Amino acid sequence: MDIDEILNNLKALSNSENIEGMAKFGINPEKVYGVKIPVLRKMAKEIGKNHDLAHKLWNLGIRETMILATMVEEPSLVTEEQVEEWVTSSDFNYWEIVDQSCMNLFDKTSFAYDKCLKWTKREEEFIKRAGFALIARLAWRDEKADNSFFESLLPIIERESTDDRNNVKKAVNWALRQIGKRNKHLNREAISVARRIEQLDSKTAKWVSKDALKELTSHKIQKRLKNN
Repeated sequence: MDIDEILNNLKALSNSENIEGMAKFGINPEKVYGVKIPVLRKMAKEIGKNHDLAHKLWNLGIRETMILATMVEEPSLVTEEQVEEWVTSSDFNYWEIVDQSCMNLFDKTSFAYDKCLKWTKREEEFIKRAGFALIARLAWRDEKADNSFFESLLPIIERESTDDRNNVKKAVNWALRQIGKRNKHLNREAISVARRIEQLDSKTAKWVSKDALKELTSHKIQKRLKNN
């Protein structure tokens, strides 16, 4: 399937109602067809992995082609330079493309851990979000990672918990919750950090703490961790 065929398929699937619905959730890129993620996943499966095609799809700057790019890209062929080019592009400017990039591709690269450490220090809103979204994704996916790595990230989460930008604070919260759901030890550590964050003189920090504690101390999570 080449670029023209992909674009023709996307145009045929375009849905104005979906576009309006996405806008309500902050998904409002300038170029969008309104095709839902499950449909894109099916298309990506039909396309298969294709490094060159992924570059072309991303560079079109359309929501659907950029997400498809993250799905059909071959992680082993991705370079740090490519990833930096993608996250600094003008179209990397809303939460969905950030999260899809982290979940579909960035977390599978050999330098994922290094990037999450660096990106959480960046000032740009969506690159910083990518750092914390990547932490959340790695905490969820990488079952073999040591506790020590995620413990080392907790001070970073605490440090950035006062960033009141909506796209950042939600990712900080997401990262804290995912770390705290890995196992009993990290649950205790994450709860401890959440309680320290709660004491900060910041409405944003208090929201991050309250929302994280609600889930991490819940009966459902505690029961699951106990049984594991």
